[in-house]
Amino acid sequence: MGFFSLRPRLLSSTALLCFSFLFLSSLTAADENLTAYEILQSYDFPVGLLHTGVSGYDFDTSTGKFAVYLNETCSFNIQNSYELNYRSTIKGYITKGKISQLQGISVKVFLFWVNIIEVTRIGDQLEFSVGITSADFPVANFDECPQCGCGFDCKKGQLDQFGSLFKE
Repeated sequence: MGFFSLRPRLLSSTALLCFSFLFLSSLTAADENLTAYEILQSYDFPVGLLHTGVSGYDFDTSTGKFAVYLNETCSFNIQNSYELNYRSTIKGYITKGKISQLQGISVKVFLFWVNIIEVTRIGDQLEFSVGITSADFPVANFDECPQCGCGFDCKKGQLDQFGSLFKE
């Protein structure tokens, strides 16, 4: 009798373990269906931190480590004052309101290219750090994704650097 009373408990524990595994797997699968832009938003960042043309990404939800893959390298000017360059792979760590150890995005300051190494959201501002200095911009400036070649100043019918027609 004791043998039979243990067996149902073992089966129910195994069933519970299998159910938990299937449930967690379904959550992971749901996360895999998110776009890189949606993941940015889930961490309180605007989509415009990435330009159009993301071809894929890797994201570890437990550590926040990410890699975003772009079609190619991309350069553009913002408000005729900053020139940005995105490499074809961007890496770093993301937590709520902070992107750290960022690699793959640089900004031209005077005559020199410097890497943006951290982005922090403070209320309605984004602080971009290059290590020795930082600059703040309103989050609303990044509500839309910039386009390679023309940034945020693309006009309908304009070709980007890849020869693709920009449509509003």
